[in-house]
Amino acid sequence: MLFDYWPVGLILLYIISGIRVLNQYENGVVFTLGKYTGTYQPGFKIIFPIIQRMVRIDLRIRTLDIDKQQVMTKDNVPIMVNGVVYYKVQKPDWAVIKVEDFIYAISQYAQTALRDIIGQEELDTVLTQRERIGNQIQKIVDKETDQWGLDIQSIKLQDVEVPDDLKRLMSRQAAAEREKRATVIKAEGDRMAAKNLAEAARVMHTEPGAMQLRTLQTLDGLGPTASNTVILGIPVELMEMVNALKGKLKKG
Repeated sequence: MLFDYWPVGLILLYIISGIRVLNQYENGVVFTLGKYTGTYQPGFKIIFPIIQRMVRIDLRIRTLDIDKQQVMTKDNVPIMVNGVVYYKVQKPDWAVIKVEDFIYAISQYAQTALRDIIGQEELDTVLTQRERIGNQIQKIVDKETDQWGLDIQSIKLQDVEVPDDLKRLMSRQAAAEREKRATVIKAEGDRMAAKNLAEAARVMHTEPGAMQLRTLQTLDGLGPTASNTVILGIPVELMEMVNALKGKLKKG
């Protein structure tokens, strides 16, 4: 009796083997007898094995590393650069049909564009304007991969390594630049201090009693310490007044 139902069992197994479940972030590109026949949306799907094949495509934003490579800058400095590509698949059927391996294709094209762009820039520009360079590479790669059904979200430069001897030169240059700025700042401070001292001297010379007030402030700042020795100078104006008073007394 069991042998009478084996065709039904085979049919059930055939149907069960064709059951597919696509996640919310996936699409399925279906080929029937080798020909593209449609794109399945997320959910429960059934295909017919042997005569049909389904390729799953992840629609989320994905990352792809650009392998570290040596690049010669415009000023003939060899540097090692790597980066990362952020991309997503917009048209799953194009990504499967128009390019053999779109992940490998993006990687190779991004490497080529990176070498081309950095080769047009000087080292200082590469070190200080990574974001602008990454945007330029992104535009080039996105323009080419758009016909593959892909969207390049952004490309970022991660590490830029320069030769060790150049690192030492750059370190000495940076130290010299910091010393230069410190010297300029000190000279500016000395100039301002001299200007303020000259202004204070002018005020004390023109304002009566200014010198005496400054003297009292100095004495007050010394404090009550017994070890301090204070030499108090008599103002010139007071000496002149005393001498004038003496002369009047003698004449009288």
